[in-house]
Amino acid sequence: SWVELADWIPSVLAGVERPEKVTRGVCCAGHKALYSDEWGGLPDKEFLRLLDPQLADLRDRLYDKAHDARVAAGKLSYAWAEKLGLTPNLPIAIGEMDVHYGAIGCGVAEGVLVKVIGTSTCDCGVVSADHPVRDIPGICGIVNGAILPGFYGIEAGQSAVGDIFKWWVEIVCGGDGALHARLTKEAARQKPGASGLLALDWNNGNRTILVDPLLTGALLGQTLYTTQAEIYRALIEATAFGARAILERIKEYHVPVDRIVCAGGIAEKNPMLMQIYADITGGTMQVSGSSQACALGSASSAAVLAGAHPDFPTAQQAMTHVLPKSYRPIPANQKAYDDLYRLYRLVHDAFGGVDKAADLSRVMKDLLVIKHAARR
Repeated sequence: SWVELADWIPSVLAGVERPEKVTRGVCCAGHKALYSDEWGGLPDKEFLRLLDPQLADLRDRLYDKAHDARVAAGKLSYAWAEKLGLTPNLPIAIGEMDVHYGAIGCGVAEGVLVKVIGTSTCDCGVVSADHPVRDIPGICGIVNGAILPGFYGIEAGQSAVGDIFKWWVEIVCGGDGALHARLTKEAARQKPGASGLLALDWNNGNRTILVDPLLTGALLGQTLYTTQAEIYRALIEATAFGARAILERIKEYHVPVDRIVCAGGIAEKNPMLMQIYADITGGTMQVSGSSQACALGSASSAAVLAGAHPDFPTAQQAMTHVLPKSYRPIPANQKAYDDLYRLYRLVHDAFGGVDKAADLSRVMKDLLVIKHAARR
């Protein structure tokens, strides 16, 4: 058969030894295996055969039902209880993907968008399952119960963020930690638009909203006076522009976003980046109070199963918080970034194939106008 790692580990702890006895989580089943109760579960043999005949043969050895976090993956076996020094028959929380449990650990609720910012970025929100949720073009993860029971999990993301900065500092600039710190200080002193640069954040393809892994990064506006720090900041801005594109798309389809909570090493350690994200998106950036939000989310799920809390909102209220420090948009910076974002979307839609008739002839010249205005 075929078993997700997030399902296999709980099954091992429960002493389950046969694939058909494994309790499957809807998070991985929905996002990875196209499972949907509304569609009758997993894709049928006819669909799988179009992909590969061997997938159709596998279908009978898979599963018929996947469950959200209200259902235990099993109970702790006597053998593993003895190894771990725990009580046998403890309920085991069902498996979810790291960022989905991380969203719970950040206090995700309807109206709260969680951004886990690291080497890549994953955005998670929830919408009540009491009403149908529209398909959102470019958002390839909408699964009932994938994050919180009773809610559709909305997942989007960027396939490279911190990886782009690492590539620039370590590979292109050939630097180390000291160089990174120096470039960060230099970039923080720059005004929005003062470099005259505009970058696309597609160094590892575009996951959302274009869903095209064959796209690549780009840098416009370079001159003979462009510095390492200016490019570094332009790359940070590019990832923030990509984040704004995602935010605008989900809002366009009526996914409420009243608060944004960020987690991950970059969110905790890079105030410059967080301020740029606030200025470009126009939203206040809060930071999760836990540096291990994914583990905290799974612990919250276990606490609900064990009866320590009656439901997920109660568990989240008791177990999660945000740091006192938040990042609010600076109006003057917002104005400059709105002008740059207009150019970003023009280039984004042209290279992304959205607007095949886009006229890019003014982009470089408009970047110079923004640059000179910022330096004045």
